[in-house]
Amino acid sequence: MNSPRTISFRIAADKVAALDSIAKAMDRDRSYLLNEAVESYLSEQQRFVAMVNEGQEDVRAGRTFTQEEVERLVDEWEREGQ
Repeated sequence: MNSPRTISFRIAADKVAALDSIAKAMDRDRSYLLNEAVESYLSEQQRFVAMVNEGQEDVRAGRTFTQEEVERLVDEWEREGQ
């Protein structure tokens, strides 16, 4: 594991108060919650980037749908849902 580093940033007072309230309820400190939040954010953003890259690769490889094909699929899904 990397050794922890200290960073600082500006955040609205009401967000600090909400964070502290949650930390107290969870019997955790502010740093724990912030680390959890950053981990969650990074994971979601990495997943998003991977999906975009996969989509770009599909386009390069010609794995795409025409507008008509998409409309047909949506119509089929709507009929199946009824």
